Amino acid sequence: MSTPASTFQTFRDLLRYAVSRFQREKVFFGHGSANALDEAAYLILHTLHLPLDKIDPFLDARLLPEEIEAVLAMIERRVTDRVPASYLTNEAWLGTYNFYVDERVIVPRSFIAELIPERFSPWVGDADSVTRILELCTGSGCLAIMMADAFENAQVDAVDISADALAVAARNVATYELQDRVNLIQSDLYQNVPAGQYDLIITNPPYVNSGSMATLPKEYLHEPQIALAGGDDGMDLVRTIVREAADRLTEDGILMVEIGNERAFAEVAFDGLPMTWVSTSAGDDMVFLVQAQDLRDWLN
Repeated sequence: MSTPASTFQTFRDLLRYAVSRFQREKVFFGHGSANALDEAAYLILHTLHLPLDKIDPFLDARLLPEEIEAVLAMIERRVTDRVPASYLTNEAWLGTYNFYVDERVIVPRSFIAELIPERFSPWVGDADSVTRILELCTGSGCLAIMMADAFENAQVDAVDISADALAVAARNVATYELQDRVNLIQSDLYQNVPAGQYDLIITNPPYVNSGSMATLPKEYLHEPQIALAGGDDGMDLVRTIVREAADRLTEDGILMVEIGNERAFAEVAFDGLPMTWVSTSAGDDMVFLVQAQDLRDWLN
């Protein structure tokens, strides 16, 4: 039975209730927030149209009945339907960037995003000389937008097989006024990509292996499964991405691939290929990069 709205008076009351409810119902956090407190605070602040970075001034604020009802409805959907918070609020954050999202795209969460502000230093020696970037499996367009922002002299081709995903990406590109620099392409990986070579190719592709797909928390079932499933070992698309990158990279080009928890499968799939595992907040197992010449030597 749901808790009556009259039980609550302040922001603090709702925060305590949400945290307790999330923990009791074993809600899974993997789409932005790391714990029940952060997620509860975010959902309440967003619902009440309050600044997301300030909670203390509002903790003891008495709320209107309609505000309490709105927050309780948000908490109920999060718990009962297991809808990721980003779908409830139609927004996702990567660093300081805010993107529109809905269930046509996976919720943005990329370790590559952590590397973009430093413009891939030290592997990219002169970021200003980067003029062409390709992002495969762009989804909401978040990484393409961040790349265009960081590499100011670059044109970015952002590719996805899903027309629905590209519609979301177009909305985000327009929000950041990057229509003249981010070119959205519907394509099955390289199939419809314009001829030519790129200084950088980045991708956060579907890489979840079939065993893991079968045990995903309910929250992930709201996301497009085509954007998650990577086949038996998670490497179905990654194999094509890596092999065909050899012809698409400039002489000194770099391929960067995010593969989440699939490092063991990646090392088997690309045995002998010199891969540099890049440090991120989750360790050294999530993202690898390959130099163009190393890739060509490996293929030959």
